Amino acid sequence: MINNNRDDRRSQFKKGIDADESRRRRTETTISLRKSKKDEGIAKRRARVMAPTTMTANDISSSSAPVVYGESKRDKVFTTQDIPSLMEQLHEIQQSGVMDGDKLKSIAQAFRKIMSVENNPPVHEVLNSGALPYLINMLSLTDKPLVQFEAAWALTNIASTDQTAAIVDGGAIPPLVQLLMSASADVREQSAWCLGNIAGDSTALRDVVLAANAMQPLILNIIKPESTALFSNCVWALSNFCRGKPQPAISQVESAIPAIVDILRGDNEDAKVDALWALSYISDGGEEHIDAVLQCNVAPLLVEILGEESRMLTPALRTVGNIVTGNDKQTQAMLNADLLHKMQFLLNHERRLIKKEACWVLSNIAAGTEKQIGSVLGKYGCMAHVAEMAEHATWEVRKEAIWVVSNVATGGNKFHVQSVVECGAIDSLCSVMDINDTKMLMVALDALESILRVGQELGKDYCSFVDECDGLEKLELLQEHQSDDVYKKAVEIIETFFGCEDEAEDENLAPALDGDTYAFGIPQKQIDESFEEECPANGHGAAPFATYNFAAV
Repeated sequence: MINNNRDDRRSQFKKGIDADESRRRRTETTISLRKSKKDEGIAKRRARVMAPTTMTANDISSSSAPVVYGESKRDKVFTTQDIPSLMEQLHEIQQSGVMDGDKLKSIAQAFRKIMSVENNPPVHEVLNSGALPYLINMLSLTDKPLVQFEAAWALTNIASTDQTAAIVDGGAIPPLVQLLMSASADVREQSAWCLGNIAGDSTALRDVVLAANAMQPLILNIIKPESTALFSNCVWALSNFCRGKPQPAISQVESAIPAIVDILRGDNEDAKVDALWALSYISDGGEEHIDAVLQCNVAPLLVEILGEESRMLTPALRTVGNIVTGNDKQTQAMLNADLLHKMQFLLNHERRLIKKEACWVLSNIAAGTEKQIGSVLGKYGCMAHVAEMAEHATWEVRKEAIWVVSNVATGGNKFHVQSVVECGAIDSLCSVMDINDTKMLMVALDALESILRVGQELGKDYCSFVDECDGLEKLELLQEHQSDDVYKKAVEIIETFFGCEDEAEDENLAPALDGDTYAFGIPQKQIDESFEEECPANGHGAAPFATYNFAAV
């Protein structure tokens, strides 16, 4: 029966919880991670703080560069008041039909500097002026790379705001994708930067970028970068190409995985962090996504990263966690890479988030095969540490630790259950039976029920363990819980495993034959002592309590 229940549970639950719940939990965690710029960086990058790496100072400078961006103090700072004059110059160039490269470069440069202010860049004013179509058209001037560069830079600043869709609607993506193959490394870099900002705006715009076949030229710039800046920006853009829910189709991103693995074998830590986030996004999908990641032999690289403190730790751990949400074979691939040897380091980590993620990983391993459950229990001290965290850690960590305990208790064999009890599972489960979280109450109750059932089979008095840590009292209180599921489960556990006392009380209520009379089976002395102080009739001339003699009637 236990095996059948376990099979039913596995058919209904994905790694301890149903697939939708698994998706929800990963999404919530991802959102919280994305709020931390230290861990993941930002979805959009706004403006350069220095001139490009290969163009000369003469190419970049003009009479209109603000001091705050590292250019000459003699340069003029453009403001929104200059927009009418700039638009007039654009109209004159258009009417003349002569594409003056120097003038166009200066105009594009002026617009991008107007939008390069730190706070509240005047993007609306630029868009309302009608400058956007001119800037987009400049991207196609293949014989004028400096103009393309400045126009792409200006568009990048627009794409860093909430007006990104205006660029897409204006038709900028196809020429930007073409510029990824420009002869100028700086133009390629700026184009990648702009496309990264567009893809980071929303999944809808990300899909437009991918549909324009931007992935392949971006990967070429990663494989054969002309500069470190180009390489770094392209890897960051790649992470945005893979980011967001709903995910891109695996066919749109799988070609990036070999390049990501090569990055992880390199020594550029900034690029490795961005590459790991990209890998975490790709792996956060179905089994097809996970297979695509594992086929590139990335498991040993990920496990190696988990062994020491670095900025790579969080995205690497997230990727590993995504992989072990897959099928048993995919989970085993991570175990074969010696994952469990890194768990003590992760469980002892000072950061709450790392502890939580580590327990999440273990919970998914513990929802696998009996052999995989045994591997979690076989790691010395690991399960005892998890049980302790389930009882005493912060709630966010406790929840994940309870899932580990529950998955072992409900999915393991009877010896696994006995082992997890010896690690302190009953104390951990009872400690959460008074929380205001219906989902976790059911998780704990399911686990407790499984433990008590195994205890009966093995002749272990686990019921007394529950009683000793106030579990029985908490179960009785749960009979008043507002959730019908919690109420029914609590009643079922009490009646199944703690119901013997009720039977004894029923026997005492039956009258016994005493000679020619019937007497209820409660001794007179017991009644007298029981009511001596509590009954208000005592001491006031009331009739004494006694057995009732039917023969006297």
